[in-house]
Amino acid sequence: MHTSNRERVKKGKRKERERMVQRYDERVQILVYVDDILITGSNPKTVTDIITHLHNTFSLKDLGELKYFLGIEVTKNSNGLVLTQSKYAKDLLHRADMQDANPIATPMISGQKLSAHGSEHFADPQMYRSIVGALQYLTITRPELSYSVNKVCQFMQKPLQSHWLAVKRILRYVAGTLQHGLHLTKSSSLELTAYCDADWASDIDDRRSTSGFAVFLGQNLITWKSQKQHTISRSSTEAEYRSLANVVAEIAWLQSLFSELHIHYFLKLPMFYNFFTRMP
Repeated sequence: MHTSNRERVKKGKRKERERMVQRYDERVQILVYVDDILITGSNPKTVTDIITHLHNTFSLKDLGELKYFLGIEVTKNSNGLVLTQSKYAKDLLHRADMQDANPIATPMISGQKLSAHGSEHFADPQMYRSIVGALQYLTITRPELSYSVNKVCQFMQKPLQSHWLAVKRILRYVAGTLQHGLHLTKSSSLELTAYCDADWASDIDDRRSTSGFAVFLGQNLITWKSQKQHTISRSSTEAEYRSLANVVAEIAWLQSLFSELHIHYFLKLPMFYNFFTRMP
């Protein structure tokens, strides 16, 4: 009798250890933004259990499989996910009274230089700030807009007519590309690859350079940025090195994030930059 009890106790402990190991291997990520919650994980049952527990504790509404989150539309296909903001873009065009605008092929004229001088002041600065601020949110799924939106963002304080014309061109481009977005595909590779570049002394007012970078996880673009550098670079090489430093800082942050999420990525990191130096 005592032997049977000990065996049952041992068997129960073994099963408990197996459950603990199984739970440890499972991964659940919860994204919370104010009152919107996004839950995903490696085991659908565990995700369901968490939702049930939250529902029993708080008053919440389960909207089912992810299709729309914070203005981002999520569409599943055989290769992965497509993230778009077509509804948000349409609302933005209506707000700017450009829903019937003629589409255009590019968001900005190649080589265009915007200046804080040389044009009349825009009559409605508040509207300018509102539209440009909304365009910033649109770059979440539209990386090709990052450069042009960054340029018009530099004149929020005192926008000119020339700046508003640049904004209208961006909106015309958006009108013709409402279905554009990010395609996140299934990939067996978790190698980080980074690209960066700099446009030396491109600002005609203060001669500061513009940095840009893009980081891929496997074949998926996961982070990107276009930003004016904080200080003046005395050479194109200095500007490029500042751009390189920016992308390295971004990668360090990504490594920390992946570590928290228990994502195992390749430490070998190819970086591609577009400059060379010549020593005397």
